[in-house]
Amino acid sequence: MREDHRAPVVVSQLWYRVGSSYESAGLTGLSHALEHMMFKGSAKLAPGESSRILRELGAEENAFTSDDYTAYYQVLASDRLAVALEMEADRLASLKLPADEFAREIEVIKEERRLRTDDRPSALAYERFKALAFPASGYRNPTIGWMSDLQRMQVDDLRAWYQQWYRPNNATLVIVGDVQRDQVEKLVTRFFARIPGKPLPAAKPPLELATPGERRTTLYLKTQLPSLLMGFNVPGLATSEDARSVHALRLLAALLDGGSSARLPARLERGSQLVSGASAWYNAFTRGDSLFVLSATPNSQTGKTLAEAEAGLWRELHALQEQPPSEEEMNRVRAQVIAGLVYERDSISSQANSIGQLESVGLSWRLIDSDLQALSEVTGADIQAAAQRFFQRERMVVAHILPQENSHE
Repeated sequence: MREDHRAPVVVSQLWYRVGSSYESAGLTGLSHALEHMMFKGSAKLAPGESSRILRELGAEENAFTSDDYTAYYQVLASDRLAVALEMEADRLASLKLPADEFAREIEVIKEERRLRTDDRPSALAYERFKALAFPASGYRNPTIGWMSDLQRMQVDDLRAWYQQWYRPNNATLVIVGDVQRDQVEKLVTRFFARIPGKPLPAAKPPLELATPGERRTTLYLKTQLPSLLMGFNVPGLATSEDARSVHALRLLAALLDGGSSARLPARLERGSQLVSGASAWYNAFTRGDSLFVLSATPNSQTGKTLAEAEAGLWRELHALQEQPPSEEEMNRVRAQVIAGLVYERDSISSQANSIGQLESVGLSWRLIDSDLQALSEVTGADIQAAAQRFFQRERMVVAHILPQENSHE
């Protein structure tokens, strides 16, 4: 809980430590499907009634599922917090999961998959890329699930999933806003204390092969322009024995792709005009091992190819391996990343998201208070060392995405 009295508003979030990386072959999509069904009735409320009540209170509510967690949140006037907590506790203790509601909702989920993944070439490409990138862990599972698994999912599968994972001893309640601690403790005790915990299934962190070997795929999709994805298997903060190298990777992503002055846009887009777009990203806050990803679209106006774009990305990675960034560049990148985090945490929802995410992946929410200092201590030599250690072909996965009409060439 964090008090923030700037406005008479509170955000309440309940995070469950279960997501698509917990799922096994044939049962993908369970966590996301259960998220949908959490709004379909409990002991006290009929299907959709909780959403109606919150709408009438002028509240915002939603939920999200990821590889590592499933979370539910409400943003509402702080004097209405009891309503949100009572409903959240009710569905934790007594979700109904009626078969007729499931039969309708699974069709909604299939359509969501068609719209957001199957009919979107970039999303479909990333799903296939990710499946190749994680040969040894559950991170290969798409959060929404494979369509073949959605087609054979049964309501009893969801009932078992709910019974396994939806327990108070597998959840983190996060409350940020215009409230007092003693008031919140009384409400939480009132609504949650009676719900029993129970033993949980073993949930080991998704560890990846350190050097799985170079993996490549070519995808022919309904896209107009060719593009590529390049990833490197790397640790996250929860699995690394060297936190400094993880923070170096965070700054390295910003150094490559942190605004117009970053290296990829400055050198590959505007400089050599090799690509029409390029990006880099890395998530350090995962339950298991992570992936450092780069993407690029060759510049069609200058006739550049995927092979040339890939070589251009490698030149930038080799440059970091051969020479550390200047202190001037490091100062700019550090300031940019830290300023972004400070600005982001001005929102009560972002504060709650940071706390919930850290706790749900097995890290402590207290890392928020030391995170900026850890980033400020990263040096150019740390960036070079991380580039040398992690940007190796035996850690690499590459997907070339081509327009479908090229599939017969």
